[in-house]
Amino acid sequence: MAREPQGRGGRRDRDETPEFADRLVAINRVSKTVKGGKRFGFAALVVVGDQKGRVGFGKGKAKEVPEAIRKATEAAKRGMIRVPLREGRTLHHDIEGRHGAGRVVMRTAPTGTGIIAGGPMRAVFEMLGVQDVVAKSIGSQNPYNMIRATIDGLKKEASPRSVAQRRGKKVADILPKREDAAEASAQVAEEA
Repeated sequence: MAREPQGRGGRRDRDETPEFADRLVAINRVSKTVKGGKRFGFAALVVVGDQKGRVGFGKGKAKEVPEAIRKATEAAKRGMIRVPLREGRTLHHDIEGRHGAGRVVMRTAPTGTGIIAGGPMRAVFEMLGVQDVVAKSIGSQNPYNMIRATIDGLKKEASPRSVAQRRGKKVADILPKREDAAEASAQVAEEA
């Protein structure tokens, strides 16, 4: 009786995560010049998520497109992050992410807004499970840098529960009371 392999490349690893959705963001034909001419390959950029608060991205290179996509998907599953979401549909607070020349601004949005974001950022939010968000990419339009900047911003996302735990307080002490928020907005309106 042969034992089923368990570590890397074993059958268990391949079948363990069917709950993840993936989105191909970019595919690029790359070439290497050699003595006899050029050898072509493909580079793929893939975003993977469970649409419940986990997301990751990966890149893969191979001679054939399907193999590059498979490699990128595996890399994305290895590098997933968990992001706390408010009511399971939007961000807790406005955040900014940076990577190289890429800069992105992500803002919370009321119910029914939808995902207002461009290309690669939209893929990240859809795989993350965000339903309402307003995002803007400023700077680099390179999809790799845009995704890295978006992931950088999402890593900074903090839920009221985690902030309260870190500061040794209750969640109710952290969040403003509804009456206090109404009074504060009325004061701002009077001053303006």
